[in-house]
Amino acid sequence: MVLDKAGISAVGGTESALREQIRAWLAEDIGTGDITSWTTIQAGSRSKAVIHVKESGVLAGMPIARLVFDVVDPALTFHELVSDGTKVSKGTVIAEVEGSTHSLLTGERLALNLLQRLSGIATKTRSFIDALGGLPVRLADTRKTTPGHRILEKYAVRIGGGSNHRFGLYDAVMIKDNHIKGSGGITQAVQGARRQIPHTMKIEVETESFAQVDEALACGADIIMLDNMSLAQMKEAVDRIKSRAPHVIVEASGGVRLDTVRSIAECGVDVISVGGLTYSFQSLDISLDLNEKKGGPTA
Repeated sequence: MVLDKAGISAVGGTESALREQIRAWLAEDIGTGDITSWTTIQAGSRSKAVIHVKESGVLAGMPIARLVFDVVDPALTFHELVSDGTKVSKGTVIAEVEGSTHSLLTGERLALNLLQRLSGIATKTRSFIDALGGLPVRLADTRKTTPGHRILEKYAVRIGGGSNHRFGLYDAVMIKDNHIKGSGGITQAVQGARRQIPHTMKIEVETESFAQVDEALACGADIIMLDNMSLAQMKEAVDRIKSRAPHVIVEASGGVRLDTVRSIAECGVDVISVGGLTYSFQSLDISLDLNEKKGGPTA
């Protein structure tokens, strides 16, 4: 199978790491072997399968689905008909896969599970982006991801038009309520981090009150998160921050919903983070059928 190296690279991580994860996921499903296929389908049987969506949404995960089938059997051929990021309608055929029937059925569930989940995330993200309607604000995810799937889920957020927050505990300082309690206060936490991190790394502080906002400003936080504030509180906090330190990035977080995200953006924040993009979404319904074709792709 000829792999789309650019597509795999866009997902993040390395191809070898993704292959290792896929092997582990396949092993969980296959165990000692696909007993149903072995006992019902003749060895050497070949089939052509179509993968099609059963409801409208935004497609994400095609490079991973291709890689799943390649790990199962490099002799399979995978024809991508629709690219990630495309809005698809019910009945759209997004790919065709051809080769050993046993191999097709072995890879079917894992490929579909990943496609469905990632497309669900991309679809939900796009709905938030559409609700923002071009306002100058960035929509970001959080670390509230499925263990072992973070790279993939954050990729799906990008495909849906969103941005990624930090990937883990290692790539940014984010001082939250428990860090503040554990260190003795915002000032102590910021000063402690500033002494030890490289000059290229930013410090974000989570705040829940105007007093905390003022303290975060006074000690030089680069990003101030407004956590679970009302719209009126957010507007006042943004005014306080931008009037004193216009370079400071203001992030809103906590309880953000599709019906409230635009009002939050209109408070003047720079970033809105939504954990629900990756932990509270509905997977897109996608199926694989052997030896039949359901029509071509639609834009």
